[in-house]
Amino acid sequence: MKSEILTTIQLLPEKALFLRKEKTLLVADLHFGKISHFRQAGLPVPPEANQKNAETLIDLINKMKPARMIFLGDLFHSHYNEEWEVVGQVVRHFPACSFELVRGNHDIMSEQQYRRKGIKVMDHEQIDNWILSHEPMDVSEIPEGKINIAGHIHPGARLQGKGRQAIMLPCFWFSKNQIILPAFGSFTGLAPIRPRKNDTVHVIFENKILEAVMESRERLSKVVR
Repeated sequence: MKSEILTTIQLLPEKALFLRKEKTLLVADLHFGKISHFRQAGLPVPPEANQKNAETLIDLINKMKPARMIFLGDLFHSHYNEEWEVVGQVVRHFPACSFELVRGNHDIMSEQQYRRKGIKVMDHEQIDNWILSHEPMDVSEIPEGKINIAGHIHPGARLQGKGRQAIMLPCFWFSKNQIILPAFGSFTGLAPIRPRKNDTVHVIFENKILEAVMESRERLSKVVR
């Protein structure tokens, strides 16, 4: 199953997934506005981090040239702040691309706000055999032959080296009928995953996608280069 899936998609080190046939770019958990939210709370987060998020997204769209750009939830972190205008600038920069949002738990602004920026909002989406959602579906509820692609959990894989050295890396988490995307945005954090026996994990390391070898449900021992 995994090898078949990998012929129809492209995993990107920018923490995104591209559906080849559908020319659709998927990213999850951008959390635009979170940096301003931190700064307003008095945390010394550099404002350049927000610019880096926008630049990475623009470069990614320029590279992949998608017909559709679908955000799998948590596009914006909370209520309106000046970073929301950055989102609008990105959308206006690519008039030939359709921008769409599968609403996440942090997407609390009115639907009118999204429409004004040229973003279509929906609760979920299905493209051929792909079911797109923000939160991962219960695997028992995914229809036969369908694959759920989701975000929300900000998956991180703990790689164990020799001795006690360990590092946590963002990852794509594959199971039989589900793919969990890493969080795209900066300052989103990582949640340690616990892969099951037949799951596979692809970590992002030094701008490359590498498959990790599972040692246990809590950690992975190495990556295949």
